[in-house]
Amino acid sequence: MATMQDVARRAQVSLSTVSYALSGTRPVSADTRRRIEEAMAELGYQPNAMARGLASRRSNVLALIYPAMERGLGGTVAEFVDAAAVTARENGYHLVLWPFRTTQAPEIRDLVRQGMAAGVLLMEVALDDARVDTLQEAGIPYTMIGRTRDVEGRPSVDIDFEQTTEDAVAHLVGLGHRRIGFVNHSLASRESGYAPTFRAQEGYEAAMRSRGLAPVVVHSDESPRGGRAAAAELLERDPELTALVTMNEIATFGVMVELQSRRIDVPSQMSILSIVTSPGVGEMTNPPLTTLHAPGAELGRLGVLKLLSLVDAGRPATPDVLIPCALEPGGSVAPAPGATPRTHRDGPGSAVDGDTASS
Repeated sequence: MATMQDVARRAQVSLSTVSYALSGTRPVSADTRRRIEEAMAELGYQPNAMARGLASRRSNVLALIYPAMERGLGGTVAEFVDAAAVTARENGYHLVLWPFRTTQAPEIRDLVRQGMAAGVLLMEVALDDARVDTLQEAGIPYTMIGRTRDVEGRPSVDIDFEQTTEDAVAHLVGLGHRRIGFVNHSLASRESGYAPTFRAQEGYEAAMRSRGLAPVVVHSDESPRGGRAAAAELLERDPELTALVTMNEIATFGVMVELQSRRIDVPSQMSILSIVTSPGVGEMTNPPLTTLHAPGAELGRLGVLKLLSLVDAGRPATPDVLIPCALEPGGSVAPAPGATPRTHRDGPGSAVDGDTASS
């Protein structure tokens, strides 16, 4: 069986040059790479993960850091992980989950330095994230699935929260709603600096104020009980609400239960638009939720490609990306009581097939 040493002799290069060509840890000229590939083909050499890891102190493993494993994988995260794993595999890499907390940046750095992973995908990004600072200082390839407060020189792919919340408010306003509340992630997530909690709230408030409307925000624990409490608080603060935007998958179920317990009909008396979620989650309620579908699969694919462009110097550079959520009609949004919504059907703020239409 041919070895890496055999390839080096046939291509008339050093062993380390073959290692660099396989791992992408250092640039290799096109002519040298061609000779190495020809030698590999002639000898029938197939590099394996262990050989690449031992030769280069790097592996063909990409580590996905997801600290909230105790909550399990929600629908949106599952879409992301599945697409990321497929994209990694298609490019000759394996994706592994590392459930490190945001405070365990040194452990992440040390494992990568030991050759346990070629690069890191970081989820649950905080505005000020020690993991990012540590990886940046250590020169370890990484890509954020999210964004820190300072994004300069920090590779990322993320949801466009500003556009998503703008689309959510525009859709409801287009149906005649003027009293629109917002159910956000928990206060604990805000206190920990969880970036989506901040960015979504800023986007919602800006979208409301730009239309001369008063924003009403509550934070909810990620639980049905938290959702019930959030709905009760919103109704106490503004009994005239006719629509809610929710960005908390599990809490949204509690919101629906609380409304039903108060005999507030969805959608004729209260519209519910769940954002940064998946249609699969929306189908778990009655009526099915209208959602702004998080681009989990696309973020997974682009996140891996972004990271590989940093791991492998031979790959073309890829830009940072922001992707808004896409509207998925369900049965939980209708025109505001007594309102006459706009009749055109070609924009985020218009009535949409699948939502309850006006009579």
